[in-house]
Amino acid sequence: MQHIINSAQTCLDCKKPKCQTGCPVGTPIAEMIRLFLSGNIKEAGQKVFDNNPLSIICSLVCPHEKHCEGHCVLNKKHTPVNVGGIENYISTYYMNYREFEKPEQNGRNIAIIGSGPAGISLAMMMALKGYNMTMYEANDKIGGVLRYGIPDFRLDRTILDTIEEKLKKIGVKIRKNIMIGKNITLDDMFRDDFDAVFIGTGVWQPKKLGIKGESLGNVHFAIDYLKTPKAYDLGKRVIVVGAGNVAMDVARTAIRNGAHEVSIMYRKGEEDMPAERIEIEHAKIDGVKFNLFKSPLEFMENGIKYENTKEDDNSIAFEEADSILIAISQTARDLIVKNNTGLSLGENGLLESDENGVTARKGVFASGDVVTGARTVVEAVAFSKRVAKSIEEYINTLPAKNKVS
Repeated sequence: MQHIINSAQTCLDCKKPKCQTGCPVGTPIAEMIRLFLSGNIKEAGQKVFDNNPLSIICSLVCPHEKHCEGHCVLNKKHTPVNVGGIENYISTYYMNYREFEKPEQNGRNIAIIGSGPAGISLAMMMALKGYNMTMYEANDKIGGVLRYGIPDFRLDRTILDTIEEKLKKIGVKIRKNIMIGKNITLDDMFRDDFDAVFIGTGVWQPKKLGIKGESLGNVHFAIDYLKTPKAYDLGKRVIVVGAGNVAMDVARTAIRNGAHEVSIMYRKGEEDMPAERIEIEHAKIDGVKFNLFKSPLEFMENGIKYENTKEDDNSIAFEEADSILIAISQTARDLIVKNNTGLSLGENGLLESDENGVTARKGVFASGDVVTGARTVVEAVAFSKRVAKSIEEYINTLPAKNKVS
């Protein structure tokens, strides 16, 4: 607690806070800290929650050094304000304090497909305005990438359970273990009196390298491994192919689940890695090794045959491994698009919509990773805020309905 107060007291309370402009969702950071230090933590929590219903999660998993803290003016000469820590303390307090209740209903029904950050934030925002929200989730628990794609050492799963309780209290109905797209279609939803349908299904289709050995039993896709790491027996030596944030997460998870030697294999140098710098540093601290300028040619039962990619060395060599984890990005599943008319995937394999989440099919909206590809949680929330406005504007054009309590 004291270190949170000490960091908050270093805030300069800038008139034009760069930390806020650096935040994709525009969190009122300076105002939040001012209220916190003046003893108004409940008001601070409400302001942050009203701006971002997933502030309790963003405060933990956001790349703060890229956004708010990276824009703090104290960066020039000192340590930036610990915005993430302060926001998490306030948001946790607020979520425990606030009594969530179901508001008066406005008679409008909205379906949400997917319970990841895009879907949860939209459900929270719209339900609090009186919309009748129904959320559909393919798994037995909500959270999407928050539960099945972010390691538990980075995000405590009980936070998602708390959020689910709050969603239910404000009237959100959650239907689990159902994959929307084939048996239940968009046509079914509109037949059943939904005024709008939101798609926030994320990116769960792993991309393949397309090289020999990719179907072997010791080769796994990172996004699948992160869902249930304890279900895998990777052995002692593990190689992760790829160098994005998911690759860092999966490497650190493998170490925590019994692997003795974990290395990242990447075809370029460290400066070209797509992972955030802080994620790379955390991986190094956890003991992950980096095999750079190596491009896989073939996966084998006992390791990887690879080519050296440095200009002066194109030799072929071999690296031993018990298991191989492929982490070269992922794209959207095409189940909904294939089985429903009016929607389309772009050349990048992602669902097409405009910048406000409006798709080619009337009454259908989308946001989050299924549209943008893998991005940060706070970017998904920012997108969903724009979509919320689009949905309300669309529903206001529809014939009036009777309100229900």
